[in-house]
Parts: sequence; structure tokens; C-alpha cells
Amino acid sequence: MSVLKRIAHAVAASALALAAPMAASAQGLIRDAEIEQILRDYSDPLFEAAGLKASDVNIYIVQDDSLNAFVAGGQNLFLHTGLIMETKTPEELKGVIAHETGHIALGHNVTRDQQAGGAFQSTSLITMGLGALALFAGAPDAALALFGSSSTFGMLSAFKFTRAEESAADQFGLDILGTTNQSADGLPGFMEHFRYEELMSEARRDPYFRSHPISSDRIAALTRRAADITAKSKPQSPETIEQLAMMKAKLVGFIGPATRVSSRYPDSDQSMPAKYARAIAAYRAVDIKAALTLTQQLIEADPNNPYFEELKGQILFESNKAVESIAPHRKSVELAPHHALLKVNLARSLIGTKTYANIDEAEGLLIDALALEHDNAFAWNQLAVVYAKQGRIGDADLATAEEAYQVGNMSRAHIFARRARDKLTLATPNGQRADDIMALSDPRNRPRGSRPGFANTALHTQH
Repeated sequence: MSVLKRIAHAVAASALALAAPMAASAQGLIRDAEIEQILRDYSDPLFEAAGLKASDVNIYIVQDDSLNAFVAGGQNLFLHTGLIMETKTPEELKGVIAHETGHIALGHNVTRDQQAGGAFQSTSLITMGLGALALFAGAPDAALALFGSSSTFGMLSAFKFTRAEESAADQFGLDILGTTNQSADGLPGFMEHFRYEELMSEARRDPYFRSHPISSDRIAALTRRAADITAKSKPQSPETIEQLAMMKAKLVGFIGPATRVSSRYPDSDQSMPAKYARAIAAYRAVDIKAALTLTQQLIEADPNNPYFEELKGQILFESNKAVESIAPHRKSVELAPHHALLKVNLARSLIGTKTYANIDEAEGLLIDALALEHDNAFAWNQLAVVYAKQGRIGDADLATAEEAYQVGNMSRAHIFARRARDKLTLATPNGQRADDIMALSDPRNRPRGSRPGFANTALHTQH
């Protein structure tokens, strides 16, 4: 698993309540169960059509208003929130994803990473979240471990593809859109909307068009072939269209200024996306009564939507109503049982009640979440809290070591692994794991100047 994915997993459960949000232009990763699921629904068929194993391709959401998407460091796809919010149709977003998939499948990003001298491997990211969890929920050491090593990663999008690579990725993207029986008009349509970029100076272009130069000839070539593919395709489903609308509304609600919410989603707009954006905006403005009222209206309109329940649970939890937040978080897990982030949300609410039965239930949920995302550092953090409350100090130290290991804080991982090993029986799986982390995090076992390695961490039941 990549360094970036481990850092991204350090964000707490579904995401971060932006009580003091970063500026919209700040570059960082966000996590959100709903948006990640939609992007997977859009992308996985394209990855499979490209001959890639979908689960091997990591998708990262970059909180940045600029228009950009890029691939780097192997099978890693980065999508800026600015690009998602500016795409007008699912076809446009899928077209960009198909094009970037072409770069991955054709190996263009590997060549660029090699030319960059491994710069990608040494770049860590400022990590922030979107939506459901306050910053590391009282885990300042974990936050410091992340932010202390963070740096902007604009360099990752600074590489320019050659004209030949761009053309090859265009054609490959059209091929996989055709293979999946989808309209191919989105990619040339997206470029057509930003044709003016061709006339702008290099410094004034959006990042996407600095690394993916646009030209009238390129648009014309794409348009001609896309028309043939689109003529044989099926239209996007109403569900797919609604997914994009809801995703954009959520992003605007959480990371957009209040003026953007009111201008894009005025009170006269009674659509579900508009209500969603206004509910989130009310939550961000700490107008809890309005936020809960609007969220309840969403739930009543679509009682099988797990993400509306998630939002209600988060509003209640952040309002110091941990007990009341359990029911909506539990409902979200029932509706979407395969989302690790939702399980961590529920576990966190249960821990907040400070009752033994709920803490024991939280343990099971966190172990389930780690079975789905074994490198989720915040889940390890919360499991450490559970074990400490249960009086299992050796297991708590081991979970803390796991958390530190996942975010690359090797000195902290080494300290807590040693503490865990001193308390646990070495012949047990947990004792052996503590010994393993000690060895992996020992600076004497790593070449001078190298970054820590990140071996996959197998889930181990901690008893």
C-alpha cells in the first residue's frame, strides 16, 4: 500500500468537521464515504476495461479549487475538488477519469516518476477530512505526526505529458468508454468548455491544462471519434446523474464559502442536492437546529440513504450528544455495512458514551473496519482508546504503535511497540506483532536517508 494511502487513512472516519476549515486553496486530501463510493462507481468499470485490477488503483480526493486531475507514483489517481465541482455531466467526469486511466495503463506516470528522481516517494501530504469527524478526535499526537511532516504536493502535477502521450491517453480513454458502452462526448466536451485555456499564458492556465496541454486540433480529433462511440452507447442513468449532483452539493456545502452555497443553492431550489448543501452549510455555521431540521427532511425523503443518517449522527456527536448520535450512525452502518468509515463513526459515538457495553461494541466495529481498511490509522487510534478503557494497556500500546506506523512516525511506533512488547507475551500473535513493528521502525534497520517502508499490516484480533 502506498505512503499516500496510509496518510489518507489517518484522517478520522468519514471526514472532518470543518469548524476552522483550511482555505479552499489549501492543498490536502479529504476522505468521505459517499464521495469515494460515487467515484468508485464511476471509475471501477473503466479500470477493469483498461485491464487494471480496480482495487489496486487508489483514488485520492484533493481539496483544492483549481481545475486538476493527475496520476502519480504508480496506480494513483488524484482528482481535485475544483474539477469535480466544475464538471457539468457524469460524462465529463468519466471522460477525464478515462483519460487519466489511459496514462496509468500505458505507463506514462511511471516514466515521469522515474524522471523526477523519486520525488513522489518523498512527498507527504497535509491531510484533512470532509464531513464527519473532528480533527483526530482528541489524538493530537497523531495530528502532529501528520502535519509535522506535511508539505504541499503541487509538484506532483507539474510534469507535462508529451503530445504523443496525450494523444495515446485520449484514444485509450475513448476505447474504454466504448468498451463500457458509455458516451464518449464527455472528454471533448470538457475540453471544449475550457478552450480559452489554449489562448492563456502558461502561468495563468489551470494546472490541468499545464500538464495536459489543450489544442483545437486535439479537441477536433477527439470529437470526431467520440461521436461514433457515443452513437452506439447507452445514456447515463438518472441515478448516475443524481450522484454527481449530490457529490457536488456536498463538496460545496463543506468546503465552499457560505456565499457559494447561497448562490448555487438558493432557498427557492427545493431539489435534494440543494437541501443537502444547505443542511451541511447550516452545520458548518453551527446552526444546529436548522441543520438537524434540513437533514431530517432529507432522511424522510430518502430513508434508505446511509449518508443522510451519517450527517445527522455527526451533527449530534459534534453537539456533544454522543448517545443521541448512536442511532443514526447505527442506521448508516445497517444501510451500508461495507463502509469502514461509517463503522468508525459509530464506534466513536459508542466510545463517547463511556459505558462498558458500548465500548465493547466499539471494539468489534473497529476490528471490522480494520478488516476492510487495515491501514486506517484513525481506527487504530480509536482501538487504542477502547483497549485503554478496558484496562488492556499492552494492547492499547500496540494499537498506538500501529497508528504511528501507518502514518510513518517511526520513532513513535518504535517507542510504543517496545512498551507493548514488554507487556505482552512474545509467543502470542500480538507479542510477535509488537516485536515486528519494533524491528521495522528501528532506524538502525533502514538505510541512512531513506523513508520508512510500509509493509501491509495484517489484521490481528487483539485479545
